[in-house]
This record gives sequence, C-alpha cells and structure tokens, in this order.
Amino acid sequence: MFTQEKNVTEVETILQKVENEFPHLDIATFREGVNHISKTKSTNNIHQLYHEMILKGLDQMDEHEPDWTYVCARIFAQSLYEQAKQQRNHDSSTPYPNFYQLIEELHRKNIYSDVILQHYSRNEIEELGHEIDPTRDDLFTYIGLKTLADRYLAKDHEGHLYELPQERFMVIAMTLMVNEDRSKRVELVKEAYWALSHLYMTVATPTLSNAGKSYGQLSSCFIDTVDDSLQGIFDSNTDIANLSKSGGGLGVYLGKIRSRGSDIKGFKGVSSGVIPWMKQLNNTAVSVDQLGQRQGAIAVYLDIWHLDIFSFLDAKLNNGDERQRTHDIFTGVTLPDLFMEAVEKREDWYLFDPHEIRQKMGFSLEDYYDEQDGEGSFREKYQQCVEDPRLNKTCVPAIDIMKRIMVSQLETGTPFMFYRDEVNRKNSNSHKGMVYCTNLCTEITQNQSPTTVQEHYTEDGKIMTIKDAGDFVVCNLSSINLGKAVPANVLERLIPIQVRMLDNVIDLNKIPVLQAELTNQRYRGIGLGTFGWHHLLALKGIQWESEESVDFADSLYEQIAYLTIKASNELAVEKGVYPYFKGSKWETGDYFKDRNYNSPMWQELEKNVSEQGVRNGYLMAVAPNSSTSLIAGSTASIDPIFKKFYSEEKKNYKIPVTVPDLTPTTYWFYKSAYEIDQQWSIRQNAARQRHVDQSISFNLYVKNTVQAKELLNLHLNAWKQKCKTTYYMRSTSTEDIEDCESCSS
Repeated sequence: MFTQEKNVTEVETILQKVENEFPHLDIATFREGVNHISKTKSTNNIHQLYHEMILKGLDQMDEHEPDWTYVCARIFAQSLYEQAKQQRNHDSSTPYPNFYQLIEELHRKNIYSDVILQHYSRNEIEELGHEIDPTRDDLFTYIGLKTLADRYLAKDHEGHLYELPQERFMVIAMTLMVNEDRSKRVELVKEAYWALSHLYMTVATPTLSNAGKSYGQLSSCFIDTVDDSLQGIFDSNTDIANLSKSGGGLGVYLGKIRSRGSDIKGFKGVSSGVIPWMKQLNNTAVSVDQLGQRQGAIAVYLDIWHLDIFSFLDAKLNNGDERQRTHDIFTGVTLPDLFMEAVEKREDWYLFDPHEIRQKMGFSLEDYYDEQDGEGSFREKYQQCVEDPRLNKTCVPAIDIMKRIMVSQLETGTPFMFYRDEVNRKNSNSHKGMVYCTNLCTEITQNQSPTTVQEHYTEDGKIMTIKDAGDFVVCNLSSINLGKAVPANVLERLIPIQVRMLDNVIDLNKIPVLQAELTNQRYRGIGLGTFGWHHLLALKGIQWESEESVDFADSLYEQIAYLTIKASNELAVEKGVYPYFKGSKWETGDYFKDRNYNSPMWQELEKNVSEQGVRNGYLMAVAPNSSTSLIAGSTASIDPIFKKFYSEEKKNYKIPVTVPDLTPTTYWFYKSAYEIDQQWSIRQNAARQRHVDQSISFNLYVKNTVQAKELLNLHLNAWKQKCKTTYYMRSTSTEDIEDCESCSS
C-alpha cells in the first residue's frame, strides 16, 4: 500500500528529473500544488496525485511555454508505470521489467493471441525485451501519450492497464515480422522497433490497436462495389457490417444500382433507387460499432451522371424530408473530365439510369473512362447515350449540379470529389480492371469489381453458395513522420523496413470477408504515406505560400517514391512478385513514362522493376493520420494547422495542444489553414500527386464568407492540375476566424 510520505517522496523524485531536463520552466508551481494537496487531501492514491500535478501543468501551458506538454507527459508516463506495476505485481525500479512475463500473462487472459509465444523462443523474447528503451517514452507529448494510453495500450477485460508504450511498439514489431526467416528475424524486429519507438513512422490505427492481440484485424479501410441485385445489395451489407465491427472503414460504390423509377423484372417505375440502400448502410454504420471504440465509418459514392444524383447530394443536408436523409455516412461523387468541362463551359449535362443503359445499349457506362486528355471511350459512350432516343434521360445545366455539390460541401463538408479519368489513366494495374471510386478517406485507388452469386444448391443437407469473387479493395497503411524522419536523415533506412512491415500485414491479416482476402493476395496493395508536412516546412523555414514549398513537395515526394519502389523491388527479388505483375505498367515501364522519370537513377530502377518485378501492385497513399500524428507529436497528413494553440476535446477531457517545435523562429511559418490561399495548397498537392501512385487525403479550407466563384475555381483548378481526389471542404464559422498572427508583421 502506498503511504502519503512515500507518495510525496516519489513525486519529488519525478519533479527533480523534469526540473533538470526543463530548467527554464517554473517547476516550483508543481511543488506548491503537491504541498497543498498533501495537506488538504488524502494522497494514498498516487495516481490522484499525478493527475492533480498534470492539471497544474496544463494550467501553465500556452504557446509561449510549449515544453509544459513534455513535463506533463513525463508525469503521466510515471502514472502509467505505477498502474502497470500494480497490475503486474513487480517491485523493479525499471518501468519495463519482464517482457516475457507480460506476454505470458496477457496471453493467459486472452488479450494477446498465441502468435508470439508460438513463433518466438523464450530467449528471443527476452533478448527483444532487453532492446526496449524506456527513454524513448520521453519523445511523447502529453496529448500523444494520453491518446496512445487511452485507445491502444493493452488492458484486461476490466480495463486495467498492463502494457506500456514501448511494449506496444515491440509487440507490433514482433507480430509483423513473425513469418520472416528466423536467421534474420530478430534483427528485423529490432529495426521495426527502432522505426516505431523513435516516432519516425506510425502504423495504421487497426494495426496499432490490434497487432498481437486476440481480436480485431490490421487493415484500415476497404472498398466494396455493390452489384445491382437484391442478393448483391444484402450480401454487401453483411460484408460491410463484418468489416466495420473489426475496425475497418468502408468506401462503397453504388453506381451500378438502378435509379428511382427504373424497372424491375420488366415492371416499369417500381425501383426505389439508391437512397433506401444508403439508409440501410447508415443504420449499419450506427448499429455495428467497432468494439465500442467508435461508430462504424462508411462513405458511399455515386456517378455524376446517375439519375439519383440530386437526391444523393441532398442526403446529408439538415433540412427536407428526413426519410431521404442519411446523416451518419459520408458521400462522394465520381467525376469524369467531360463533366468538369461542361461545368467550365456552362454546358448541359445528361442524367441516366445505369440499368436502362445496360439493358438497351448493351454496355455499362461506368465501365469506361477517357484514356487520354480530351478523348477516350467514356465520352464516346456517353454521347451514344445522349443521342439514343430509347433512353430516358434528364438534361440539366452542369453548373446547377456543381452548385448543389458546393452547397452540400459548405453545410456538411461533403461530398468528396473523385476524378475518375485521371485515376484510371494512372492506374498501374489497368490491365486487370478499373477504379470506380475511392475509400472513406479518399487516398486509396485500386481495381474494383462486384462480387456476384453464381449458384445456390444443396449437398448432404447443407446449402452451398458459389460466388464469383470481385475485387474487394483492402487498404494496408502506414506513414512517415516527416517532421522527425527528414531532419534525422533516415528515409533510406526507414522506408525499406516500413514497406516490409506493410507487406507482412497482407499475409498476417485475417479478414472476415473472403473476397477481400483474395484481392489482398492478388495485388498485395499497400499505402505508404506521410504526415507532418506543415511541421517540416516550419522546421525548414519554408513559407506555405511559396514556390519553394511547391518545389520541395516535388523533390521530397519523388525521393520517397523512388525509395518505396526500390524497396518493393528488392522485396520482390527476395520473396516474389505480386500475382498480377505480368502485363502491368510496372512490367511494361509505362508507370515510369507516365510520370516522366527520365534520370539515370530512375532508368536503372525502371530496368530492375521490369526484369525483377515489385512485391506490391500499389505502393503509396497519403492518409489523414489525425490520431497517429497526435501520438507522434506532429501535424496531420499534408494539412496546414488550424491554430498554433488549441484544445483537443473528447467526451471526457479537454487538453491544450501547441503545434510541434514552436519557437520564435518557427512561429512565423505556422500560418492557419483558413488564412492560406488554397491555390498554393492545390499546387503543392499536384506536385506530390505525380509521385504518389494512388491518391491523397487532401482537404480544402475556406472561410464562411467564401464566394461561389472562388469555391468553383478551387475545384476546377484541382481537377486541371491532376489532383485525383479532394477530401473534406472545411469551412469555418465567423467566431472561428482570427487575425493571422503569422503574417501580421
């Protein structure tokens, strides 16, 4: 049992440590608080004392003293050590005393799976336990460590903390390397732990949470293509529910479903269109949560020429018929070049029923795209539909549809924009299919196709179903922390281990939807991304709105692309190419020609890839990283900051946060997103998009006073500059707008 005297002594020891590390901060404020608490309250619970100290520190924290976050993190880490010590019943002076015992105990409690104990010897586990470095906990900010502790560290079924931060990183590293050759496996685990524990990279949220545990899966997002049949629609909903409950976000393409008023089995005007099926998915998102951690997350996509497009665009609005509203899922539109041209020229646009096109024209319009700028099969097929008198169609000004898009975006932030022609032109596996939409967060663009039921029959009293498995996309993600990895000059060491970790997720993951497992194996798609872009610009003293920032985006992402492709090529030599490599743009060299990679360095890599292959059919994708960037102490994705100093609010806490590495020097390079000319953001994103084979979660930020013409120009420019997608349109209310301190001088 802790005593008051022992508690105060331990607290004083911690304060002396942080005072030595942060001599410029007034640690005396903590001592005053401790003395006050020890005189007025019972301090038999040391965690209460640590909590009171953290609150005292947070009271002191503002943008002028950003290091308070590290002081609070040290104190919070000590509280975690004490909690784990009590549960694990040890008296060691080190917070990480017995790694093997932890693994045994959590396996016995059915929190950990048997993967580590089955595949690693006790000697290997103990060797890796000695590799754990407690001092790397000092890299965390308070909000980063609290986020990691609250959401990801392993607890027992009663919620008692057992696992500590460095142990979570080591368990992830061991899990992802479990099937590697034993002669080099321990060294690969150490390398993965090096990357994770230095916060040079993060793994995707499901991997961070579930690796090594007895529940959950490791992939972030999935994309389903719904067949236009009752069986297909309900089967998809079941698949989506099963993925949602295990932590996956969903992108769902609805463009093949017939429109409202279409015929069913020849009966005219009886189809209810896509909205009822959206309602069904909305209910799935709400009712099938992710182990109580968060509500399911689903985005649905529809083609801009679909007859239901107007009701689709209104589905998230707060006014109108509630029976036609789906407030809990997100929307996205798939946009061909031809539509954007019609918007720009103020021309008419035609809406069709996809089912009627299939029945009367003998093809599916959504299966085509323009292979070249300004020409291609989509516009040819679209024009055939316009001219065919047998088809029912609605003619509207294209600009009217765009206006409805922009109204919805300003009210709800959606729909997301998916520029389908550019995506498919740059698709490295166009020989095996096409891309109809993107995922929940708009960064994944991989081949899709619906799963269809071919036959039902009975055998030995059992009902057997045979399905033709479509391409059900799986997103395997991790991200480079640019704010730490680039200044440390570790990209050449980091990216190979990161690609290996991602590739191993494919073989380790147990996905509860079989067609997703098959797709995962066929393409072995991964999504290596980045976060901390604004953090890095500030450290380098580069203004966001500058040619220098655009040039830096171009050169940095070219370097990352080169190292990523090279790593996948080397992995292919070691382990084999992905099954669909033959005939891909990787093999033909078109991937490199499409991006004008002509230097000797690139030419050599192109030759190696053509001859030896790549391990992964898709390689790069830049995700939002909102949670993992907090943990790693950097800025989210490629986004500019909202404010230099703000409060991170959740349902049970409010924590002040200062942007990373805020100093008198970096202060002037942290300009608020709402004060930045978004055309510069588009130019930066276009520069990096050339090097990213998939896409990028790219938000646009506008004030509530934005004019329609300005908003339209942003969309037109993003399309013209070959951005593949845009994510949220984030607009601010009047009270959120502040004077821009970063440009006031």
